[in-house]
Amino acid sequence: MYALYFILVVIICCIMMSNTVANEMREHIPYFEDICKGIKAGDTCEKLVGYSAVYRVCFGMACFFFIFCLLTLNINNSKSCRAYIHNGFWFFKLLLLGAMCSGAFFIPDQETFLNAWRYVGAVGGFLFIVIQLLLLVEFAHKWNKNWTAGTATNKLWYASLSLVTLIAYSITTGGLIWMAVFYTQKDGCMENKILLGVNGGLCLLMSVVSISPSVRDRQPHSGILQSGLISCYVTYLTFSALSSKPAEVVLDEHGKNVTICVPNFGQDLYRDKTLVAGLGTAILCVCILYSCLTSTTRSSSDALQGRYTAPELEVARCCFCFGSGGEDAEEKRNMKEGPRVIYDEKKSTVYSYAYFHFMFFLASLYVMMTVTNWFNYESANIETFFSGSWSIFWVKMASCWICVLLYLGTLIAPLCRPSPQYSV
Repeated sequence: MYALYFILVVIICCIMMSNTVANEMREHIPYFEDICKGIKAGDTCEKLVGYSAVYRVCFGMACFFFIFCLLTLNINNSKSCRAYIHNGFWFFKLLLLGAMCSGAFFIPDQETFLNAWRYVGAVGGFLFIVIQLLLLVEFAHKWNKNWTAGTATNKLWYASLSLVTLIAYSITTGGLIWMAVFYTQKDGCMENKILLGVNGGLCLLMSVVSISPSVRDRQPHSGILQSGLISCYVTYLTFSALSSKPAEVVLDEHGKNVTICVPNFGQDLYRDKTLVAGLGTAILCVCILYSCLTSTTRSSSDALQGRYTAPELEVARCCFCFGSGGEDAEEKRNMKEGPRVIYDEKKSTVYSYAYFHFMFFLASLYVMMTVTNWFNYESANIETFFSGSWSIFWVKMASCWICVLLYLGTLIAPLCRPSPQYSV
């Protein structure tokens, strides 16, 4: 239900950022201008469209999730009174969400509010990205540790580790070479060449550090599988950033405008801007929603707090993300008879309610900044969202470098301060 609320507000934000929808409403709704004047939204409802409207709606949604984050702090039992607030009253919650999103349009001194809220959104959006990157690094370490645990009983796990590592580095190498061919030219495209060289060098640095003797001494489970997976993600972010970069146009020898530093075969895909905007928005919603829901599991919460399963309790599985492990696996080995209980509340609820709402709070800010094109908000609209923007380009490149720093941090931190909480 919370996910449906979230999707509903995201769709409304995308509609508010669409020039096509605004023009269609103006042309096909009778007495459109009279209605706009009647609700005091301007002559053509300009107060209900554009980046400022998205800021207000996302402010209401962010406040909604933040209030529930505070209300659900330290809930350890799904039968408590506050837990019923989290798990029910859906109609009244929908009314509350609508009231908060609508009430944001009546905040006094709108200019000051929008300027201040923009910086709050930027900080929250970056924090959402950092949490996803932390979980990605944790996922890479967990994968390697789980499959390495299986090598003690079955040597075929070595082959699995080698195969995945080979695939990861093949994708990384192939991706960098492909981008060097299609996103650079002999003359020009210097920025693309520098970025590909820097990110390729970072991938090599991660690989060398991950197998260095000093790191292996502190962290025996460190290996090139993790660095290969992170390198794959760095390659993807590099490609995504270069694809989001505004096209460079130069004059050829005949005096005609020519687009350089981008593949020629992808130009036709962007002609139908409405189709691209619709598909891109749907993919964006799915990715953000998936990130929110997977970030709120108990294992993800434990990983962010530095709590990991003891290596001796690891049970190697192909689909290690699913099913129980660690202490639950130990209990299964000791269980002789009786009903099988997968999710109990001997420690706390199945997932942290407060953390769940906090992730959706950050996701609200991330959506607000993404839909409004981050810092190019004044000229933003959903039809040109996927045509290239310097703001989105640098956000993706910054995410790429932060991911590398986080991974290197998990390797180097134990050397500076060897303690159990840094072990992965």
